[in-house]
Amino acid sequence: MKFLIPSFILLLISFDLHAQELSFSTQILKWPQGKKAAISMTYDDGTYNQFKVALPIMEEFGMRGTFYINTGEIPGQKQEAKFLGRDPMAIIAETAQIPTSEENLFERAGLIRFLDMPGAVSYHDRAGAAFEQGRKETAFQLIDEGFAKAREGKISTLKAPQIIDGPMIGWDELRSYAARGHEFGVHTISHPRLAVLDEKNLLFELEKCAEDIERELGKDFLFSAECPFGTENERVMEYALDLFPATRNRMPEPWLEEINRSGRFDPKKDYETEYVQWQRGPLSQTSPELMKSWVDDILTRNDTWLVLVFHGIEGIGWEAIPETRIRDYFQYIASKSDDIWVATFAEVTKYLRQRMASTVHMSASAKLVEINLQSDLDPFWYDQTLYLKTYLPKNWTQIQVSQNGKLLTFESVEDKDGRYVIYPYLLKSGSVSIKAE
Repeated sequence: MKFLIPSFILLLISFDLHAQELSFSTQILKWPQGKKAAISMTYDDGTYNQFKVALPIMEEFGMRGTFYINTGEIPGQKQEAKFLGRDPMAIIAETAQIPTSEENLFERAGLIRFLDMPGAVSYHDRAGAAFEQGRKETAFQLIDEGFAKAREGKISTLKAPQIIDGPMIGWDELRSYAARGHEFGVHTISHPRLAVLDEKNLLFELEKCAEDIERELGKDFLFSAECPFGTENERVMEYALDLFPATRNRMPEPWLEEINRSGRFDPKKDYETEYVQWQRGPLSQTSPELMKSWVDDILTRNDTWLVLVFHGIEGIGWEAIPETRIRDYFQYIASKSDDIWVATFAEVTKYLRQRMASTVHMSASAKLVEINLQSDLDPFWYDQTLYLKTYLPKNWTQIQVSQNGKLLTFESVEDKDGRYVIYPYLLKSGSVSIKAE
């Protein structure tokens, strides 16, 4: 007898077989091993102490992180930042006669950060921030001010903007971290405000960063990206979500409530979605008590994924957090490991999408039930192990759980509804068999 379970929904199966009633129900657990929440440690920019300080502490507690890297300043990079477009000197000359407007903002904002003068990157960044905040006139004024300075200084050369202060980790070390389970993702070549770049320069920053990562680390590390400054600009997101399966900026899923770093999370609110993603960005002055309260809040529910966004660590990088505070915080999270799944951004994204997209197929007899999952997701990207929970007939006191002939470790639990087992389902390994002995 065969049964079809739509998506992840719990199904109770009852049928008469040899005058004996058998009852089964199976569901894909919301989180692996029945945990209550998830946390992803993510880092932006790829600064030195993220790897030399934070990463070893994570590994000490059995955790893995996600690092969004700017490739332009990594030793051995093949592609540095550049301006694509018309003759820069012609553009500079035009700024003396034609004010900045919506018609020319993207071209000028893209060029200004490459001018070989003090403050060039700052003009770009501030104009981009104003544009995204809807203060377009301020953006225009900042670009005009910057080009006036360039004309006054008779700037005639360009240079790639330097974004990272201090030493950078090389590709050999990055490969070793990747081999140990850490995730790496695209953060552009040189950290521009993508919302004020034209199409060719925007795509160049994303695609060339991706090319370096794929060449050095492999295609597996092109799953997720983070567009700089946490932008949620719709135009940028359209490009980025077309290039990559996921972005930390936005995950437009109907079953996910997104709360960004400036948003407020209410642990008592019914968000009416299957999952909540809550992003928090610890800064240099963020108190340990507040950081720990985020962990406590998600444990009052069973649907929340806390995405932590770190930048500077121990004196290097923007808003650097001291090593002592990082260690104390990670130790606090580790102390909640019975209830919290700490995983990379890609791992959590894959688990959620696979769970929501999977259909459960079941077949059963007097001594055997077989469970198989199917979905239309791309098998190259979606290979995350899911965890299933199956209720069994009362008389199945001794069982064996296997997949493709290999015995699986399972947990046997009894509650008011009966006895059930929790077990992993390895994608691409065929159906799971639960056999009564």
